[in-house]
Amino acid sequence: MSNFASAQLDFGTLHGINRATRPAFPLMERMTVERGTAEDWELLHHLHYKTEGNAVGTKYWRLALEGETIGVLVLAQPTPLLKERHKAMEWYKPGGDTHLSNVFRYKMVNEDFTVVSRLVLDTVFRGVGVSYRFQNLVARLSGKKYVEIQSAMSKYNHFAQRAGFRFVKPMRSNTFEQGVRFFRQHFDSHPADGVAIIAELDAMRPRLREMTIEAMREFYYAKSQREKTGARQKFGTSRVEQMELSDLLKQLQQLVLGSPLYGIYRNPDAGLQISSPVPVLSFDAQSPTEPLKWRP
Repeated sequence: MSNFASAQLDFGTLHGINRATRPAFPLMERMTVERGTAEDWELLHHLHYKTEGNAVGTKYWRLALEGETIGVLVLAQPTPLLKERHKAMEWYKPGGDTHLSNVFRYKMVNEDFTVVSRLVLDTVFRGVGVSYRFQNLVARLSGKKYVEIQSAMSKYNHFAQRAGFRFVKPMRSNTFEQGVRFFRQHFDSHPADGVAIIAELDAMRPRLREMTIEAMREFYYAKSQREKTGARQKFGTSRVEQMELSDLLKQLQQLVLGSPLYGIYRNPDAGLQISSPVPVLSFDAQSPTEPLKWRP
């Protein structure tokens, strides 16, 4: 066994972590969190339920087991305006502002916030408590004051809550009512039934089908702030016009029906330069919201 592995095996003893009262996963003692690359994401992205799209301002972090990548977390640039953020943090909410104050708010969001864009683990290491430890440590290492997450999975798997993220009450999309009316105007199928909607489109006369798809593109672009901010704004309508039908429908459904949970983590180690790699089990030496005790 390497000196590194031997040292890691004694980590719990050295830092006063008591495992006598709960199950243990011995391999976790040899896992570390460190900066990664896009190549790490490419290695595991096929295991993530949402693989398409490129987030803006991505930074990659990897979970390693003796040098082998077994997990990847992607941080990205946050959305400038987000109603869930305004619900959680009233002082960021716009209202009666000047151009100068709006510019200042955007700068503050970019400086103080980052967002968890993707998190994926090798299937062999799921269900043992690795993901929330990984997420918490990356949030600390990010150096940002606030780390956000918008995750539909957080409704069913509370890994982000265990990582110290606090969630606001789920909120409907701003375009829910308008979007449902749009779907009912053009389709008999339920707005969430993508297979049935595609079948309806395929059964339409060519001209009607063309007009309906064009209406979908126009509605999506008109209501999507995502297409008008960040790196996407330079494309104008061209990116939406080139979308495959299945992707367009999926994005439209997400815009109208999506209500992912919004969570935020207040980083107790914001602004600190914490050297990596960091042992995964350093998470256990304090509560998720207390300053990290581990130091190299």
